[in-house]
Order: sequence, then structure tokens, then C-alpha cells
Amino acid sequence: MCVTAVESRPAGVALTPSPGGHRPFGARVKAFVALTKPRIIELLLITTVPVMFLAAQGVPDLWLVLTTTVGGYLSAGGANALNMYIDRDIDALMDRTSQRPLVTGMVSPRECLAFGIVLALVSTVWFGLLVNWLSAALSLGALLFYVVVYTMLLKRRTAQNIVWGGIAGCMPVLIGWSAVTNSLSWAAVILFAVIFFWTPPHYWPLSMKVKDDYARVGVPMLPVIASNRVVARQIVIYSWVMVAVSLLLTPLGYTGWFYTSVALLTGGFWLWEAHGLQNRAKAGVSGAKLKEMRLFHWSITYVSLLFVAVAVDPFLR
Repeated sequence: MCVTAVESRPAGVALTPSPGGHRPFGARVKAFVALTKPRIIELLLITTVPVMFLAAQGVPDLWLVLTTTVGGYLSAGGANALNMYIDRDIDALMDRTSQRPLVTGMVSPRECLAFGIVLALVSTVWFGLLVNWLSAALSLGALLFYVVVYTMLLKRRTAQNIVWGGIAGCMPVLIGWSAVTNSLSWAAVILFAVIFFWTPPHYWPLSMKVKDDYARVGVPMLPVIASNRVVARQIVIYSWVMVAVSLLLTPLGYTGWFYTSVALLTGGFWLWEAHGLQNRAKAGVSGAKLKEMRLFHWSITYVSLLFVAVAVDPFLR
């Protein structure tokens, strides 16, 4: 979920691994790891483990934490691999995805498909046997939602793709809670809603930065079909709702002063950045001066700090 530097070359021209098609073992291993999109999974785990501390109202069983995070990595990795298999045609045409393993030829489409399916199956059984079957069902549901609903049905058809497709990224919150309690609660639902409303204003600034990529392949991300002013207004709306929802945990008795303080401070800074982006968009600023990536980078810091506060708060009450 970050912009990476890529080799300068015409879009759509795949690189060959080496003369004669030789694919070194080490490079192949790295390629299969890349199929799981580790940077994205980091964010998923950030929203899983702290919720386990809140559910346990202290330190959860550490073996349970380990098995849940491993299962979460396998499940999300399988979803990401299947996403790359389905999107391999447009990945070859987009600058920011031009170094993905299927585009470079380091992994074949058949290998990628098999890898994704195996991870999906293994992760579901892993959760069921080592955590509980509710968590297994939630994990499998998240994987199918991301692959089928987002990647196959929404991504190339509607500007609301990231809004509803983002539900898959909210599921680790429910998985973390259910892993500890084998049930769900309003606390988990509230944190699910925080991630739901966080996802569009997190991703739209990045989409603004790379909208030419999306336009080239016909993916209707909101910045492709709407002006910066419209996108910024939507970012502000979702940001306000996100911050408001994040503050519901305390009046409902799930968190105390520490979480509330962190939610207010980080949420306030988020809103400052969101309104700053909107003001620049209203003024007609474009290009590097729009500074849309400031909000994108802050969004990652925000969710990290907020969920660290979720984990720490039970020890300070």
C-alpha cells in the first residue's frame, strides 16, 4: 500500500528474470513472499493483535496470539496472491505494479493460482484447529470477499470499489476478538467500523497520486472519475465519521482515558490534514503542491497509534 520506485520503461513491457529464463532459487522465494504483499499484512496484524489485548482485558495467551497472527498472515497472503493472479493483466500496464512477480515472470500464473488456493485452505484449517472455527469462518469470509467481491466484481466497475471492498480489511478486528472470546461484541463492531471509515480516506490520497495509472487500465477509482475537489470533500466526510466512531468505545465502557486521549489527539491531527488537503484542492492546487501523500502516510501512523492505544488502555484502567 505504498508507492515504490520502479525501473523506467514503457508501461506494459514485462521484464524477463534473466537470459534463458533462469529463475534463481533465492529470487523465487522472494517472489513468492512478494505475492503475499507483506507491507499490507503488517497493517492487518496491527489491527488484529491489539484487539486481542482489549478482548482479554490484559495479556492474552501468547500461543493464541502467535497462532492467530500466523493464520492471519496465511489467509491474507492467499487473498493477495489470488488478487495478483486476477489482476495480472492490468498490473502489467501500471507503473506502480510493474515489478510484481507475475509481471516480471518470476512466478507463473499457474503457480500463483495454486499458491493462493493452498494458502487459503491451509489458513482456514489452521484457524479452525488451533484457534476456533468462528475465527476460521471470519478469515475465510474476508478472503472470499476480497477476491470475489472486491477484485472480481467491484474494482473495475464502480468508484465505490474501495469503500465496500474495504470490508475485507476490517475483518481482522473481528478475527482478533473472536480468537480470544470465541464470540463477537459491540467493541469489535465499533473497531470494525473505524477501519471501514478509515479505508477510503486512507486509500484515496494514494489513488490521487497514481490516478493516471488507474485511468490507463480503466479502473474507476474515485480520483479517476472525479475532480480533486470532490475527492477531498469525500475524504473529509469519511474522516469526520471515522473519528466520531473511534470515540464510541469509551462511553460504552470498553476503554478509558488513555485510549480516549490518543483517539482525540490523533483524530484531531487527521482532521487537520484532511481539511488542509481539501483547502488545497478547492484552491485548484495540483501536482506535488497538492501534498496528498501527507495524509496517506499519516493514515498509517494514525491507525498504528490508535490500535496501540487499544492494547495499552486495559493496563491503565
